[in-house]
Amino acid sequence: MMKCLSGWLLGLCFLQTMLVGQELPDVTSVAADLEVPVMVMDGPEAGKRVRAVTTGWEETEVHHALWLPPEWKRTSKWPVVVELAGNGGYKNKFGDICDGSVAGCRLGYGMSGGRGMIWVSAPFVEVAGDGAKRNAEKWWGDVEETKRYLSATVAEVCAQFGGDPERVVLAGFSRGSIGCHYIGLHDEEMAGLWRAFVCHSHFDGVIEKWPYPGADRGSALERLKRLGNRPEWISHEGGTGQTEAYLKDTGVQGAWTFVAMPYRNHTDAWVLRPIPERARLRAWLAEALR
Repeated sequence: MMKCLSGWLLGLCFLQTMLVGQELPDVTSVAADLEVPVMVMDGPEAGKRVRAVTTGWEETEVHHALWLPPEWKRTSKWPVVVELAGNGGYKNKFGDICDGSVAGCRLGYGMSGGRGMIWVSAPFVEVAGDGAKRNAEKWWGDVEETKRYLSATVAEVCAQFGGDPERVVLAGFSRGSIGCHYIGLHDEEMAGLWRAFVCHSHFDGVIEKWPYPGADRGSALERLKRLGNRPEWISHEGGTGQTEAYLKDTGVQGAWTFVAMPYRNHTDAWVLRPIPERARLRAWLAEALR
């Protein structure tokens, strides 16, 4: 009976979110006060976002984007935000788009305002039949290769640029939001890398029909159990009721902060705007990194 009730509640929450979304304003009704730096082909430098490749992948097309804040100095220890991108090829009737690229990431920049922390836009890695490796624009690519690149990138950023391995936050929008658990909590080794998580729009385990192995709730629950008591920000356009109902049904207790975004858009562009939710995210992040 409880399972039936939970399923009904999830369906109701989803319907309510869809209906509310039709009435909410567009995020572009608020003027942006931030512009994400363009990723350039250059060496790492303070105040510059560059195309970077982790050691061991130099002969492939795999790459990430690295931002060192304007005040960056190699002699200091810096918090690190690692961001996972949404699925490429996405466009909706509101004009929201996502190309799935590391260059197109925005969440980490808005979280910090570009200051006080290193920002890494990390890829999912796919391996072609001929062994060629490149960034995956949709879904996870090769999960094991993605995990290897992500883990090696975190280690290298900490070793070379002063990233603090005790203050690494994993963040993501849409596909990236699901990936915070699907990849970030995939096993104990990966789970141990992160201080906190920022999940915007979608959440691992809520929808079981995603087209990849392990999307079922049983598998998602095993990943969720690796979260422990680490803080996690969960936001979604219109409301977070669907995710809240799912998490309640798991019986797992977590340090979750749920935030309903007052806009209809499936986008991470809200972090580029001076809205109360962004201020709240920055305050939450400061507390999570203390």
